[in-house]
Amino acid sequence: MSNNKKALKSGVWYTASNFLVKSIGFITTPIFTRLLTREDFGLYNNYISWLASITIIVTLNLDSTLISARFDFKDNFDEYILSILTLSSISTFIWIIIANVFPMYFSNLFGMSMMYINAMFIYLFFMPAITLFQVRERYYFEYKKTATTSILLSISIAVISVLLVINLDNKLFGRIIGSIIPTVILGVLLYIYFIRKGKRVKISYWKYALPICLPFIPHLLSLNILNSIDRVMITRWCGPEDNAIYSLAYTCGSMVTLLMTSMNSAFAPWLGEKLNGQEYIQIKSFAKTYIIEFSLLAIGIMFVAPEVLWILGGENYIEAKYVMAPIAMGCVCQFLYTMFVNVEQFEKKTVGMAVASVIAALVNYVLNTIFIPQLGYVAAAYTTLMGYLCLLFIHMFLVYRLKLSKVYDYKMITITIFVMMIITVGISFLYSYTITRYIVLGIYVMFIGFVILKNKNKLLSIIKRRV
Repeated sequence: MSNNKKALKSGVWYTASNFLVKSIGFITTPIFTRLLTREDFGLYNNYISWLASITIIVTLNLDSTLISARFDFKDNFDEYILSILTLSSISTFIWIIIANVFPMYFSNLFGMSMMYINAMFIYLFFMPAITLFQVRERYYFEYKKTATTSILLSISIAVISVLLVINLDNKLFGRIIGSIIPTVILGVLLYIYFIRKGKRVKISYWKYALPICLPFIPHLLSLNILNSIDRVMITRWCGPEDNAIYSLAYTCGSMVTLLMTSMNSAFAPWLGEKLNGQEYIQIKSFAKTYIIEFSLLAIGIMFVAPEVLWILGGENYIEAKYVMAPIAMGCVCQFLYTMFVNVEQFEKKTVGMAVASVIAALVNYVLNTIFIPQLGYVAAAYTTLMGYLCLLFIHMFLVYRLKLSKVYDYKMITITIFVMMIITVGISFLYSYTITRYIVLGIYVMFIGFVILKNKNKLLSIIKRRV
């Protein structure tokens, strides 16, 4: 089988397994919202928010170096992986020592006891072995190993977590430790696997990896802060129960994010080929349809947000519906700025990406500081949306500076943002009038059906082109 066919098959399997893994987490959400108290659910999401942020700092984002190292050290690739895995473990061990030397500081900063902070570091000690294994196998197009590892780990975490939450008095501890136990077991096995494959650790590989991965940390950290700082600040100022409500709404919004990620995994390679051939007119034409498709799907999710929330959390979480529309609109902004990021990556102009992320994260933090204490968790959805809008406009400017604004229709994108903002406000207003919302939803569905029937030949040609 040729590398192109292997890459295509690997991509399909990876996308499918990613959907399945994410859906397992999504399906178990209604179980945990009913087994955990609202306070525990909020505290768990505070834990997850901190974990996402410190993962970047503690593990040093070393897996990002494999994309170049697989060519530079192709004859000693496993030796390289073992070396950077060791570096990641040393970094984690140092952070464990620092956290336990200053327990009061870290406990106050994270808003949780040292028991959970240490559990977090144990997770981070073993998780890089799994990540590096999956990335390694993906580069060799061993899609079955990658998919199997992801699915087995996700199922194990879901089953063990549910059993522990049901049987332990401290249900929050059960939820957290349930995700750590399978990770540690699999991490130990893969650590042994890399020791046998790599055999030795070379510091010269550390000197190679650090200059590559360290500059990306501010970019990734800023993006993560933009995604999760609101939940940390809600926990601090409004309490874990309000964070539980907001976090469930964010989980619903992740449906749009998952859709965005999957669509971009197909769009980005196509875009790269067209940019390489300077086929700008074709890109602009396709991008218009692409943006409209995604926006219509996001609007549909906004309309049914209260029903999705009721399924996932029940009546205790239904008030989260008032933050669903701005969260979904934030995902639309993510979708749009990712299109511009793809162009910047193709041009190898990544410094602006880090600057944009830092500015957007600062905007979000300042707005959160002003509005969350006054208006509560609902304000966080709108401040995060402002952060994503800021990020989008900066990336639009960066691509304009690259003299590649002809790739996308700036006027159409600006109009789309303006119209979607009006729709976001309108749908939020309709949440208080269920019957009216159903009528408008019915009209919307009929309109979409009419458009599909009228343009079915064009839509079929687009689908065939993607396949």
